[in-house]
Amino acid sequence: MTVMEQTWQQQLPLSGIREVTAVSGGDVNLAYCVQTDQQNYFLLVQPAETADFYAGEIAGLKALAAADIKAPRVLANGQINGDAFLLLDYLQQGPNGSQADLGRLVAKMHHYYSPTGKYGFSESYRGASMTFANTWTDSWAALFIDQRMDQLKDALVKKQLWQEAELERYTQVRASMAAELARHQSEPSLLHGDLWGGNHMFLRDGQPALIDPAAFYGDREFDLGCSLVFNAFDEEFYAAYQEAYPLAEGYQKRLKYYALYLLMIHLEKFGGIYAGEVDRLVTAILEEAN
Repeated sequence: MTVMEQTWQQQLPLSGIREVTAVSGGDVNLAYCVQTDQQNYFLLVQPAETADFYAGEIAGLKALAAADIKAPRVLANGQINGDAFLLLDYLQQGPNGSQADLGRLVAKMHHYYSPTGKYGFSESYRGASMTFANTWTDSWAALFIDQRMDQLKDALVKKQLWQEAELERYTQVRASMAAELARHQSEPSLLHGDLWGGNHMFLRDGQPALIDPAAFYGDREFDLGCSLVFNAFDEEFYAAYQEAYPLAEGYQKRLKYYALYLLMIHLEKFGGIYAGEVDRLVTAILEEAN
């Protein structure tokens, strides 16, 4: 299926379509810019899926809107010829903006707390190869370690990316994380859930926006730990965040847990190219624990 097929395009809830152009949209979806007589739209397509494939992303974008965080608006969702689609407004990229403004925006998002008082989310996360249930829980460790890290560990074993030696080291890391998180006080903040450099942008007026969320409610350090992996955020970002919403003592140790999570995601998705980075971070966590 290609969206360029005329019969597919004609079933979109839009009029005056002039052109549909493929654009970058990550590794999960097909993505397109839809130009109409009135405005441009951003279209995500997941072949051979039902409309509810996008339930998690829709709920996440609506949560960001409720928190007054600039992000794409959900306009329509459905299925065409057996393919799921999600139609969003098209945010216009501008020149580089202020990393400090971006840090303050993320801090603002983290000040928006779970309406249930629990960790989790109303919808599951569905990615390219992993699904996380986001089951509501009173414990951050139960959500992060039991529902995320242990499931990732099982997936790496199933794909034979981890053997006995890696499993033994993971068991040690798990014990260290569980002990540290039991001491750490946190609140269930709204998280972007996949905060790396490709999931933010600066608009034409220079203001920052967040895109492609994998939202859930969890410890806010999760987002910041993920943000460290690909070095896409500078010191201005972290300084502005700390000023707006200071982190608790010992955060440097805990941020490594969330960086490890994101690297394990990439190891499961892309294979052994990430094995060395995962191993080095496991070593760092264990050395700090001793």
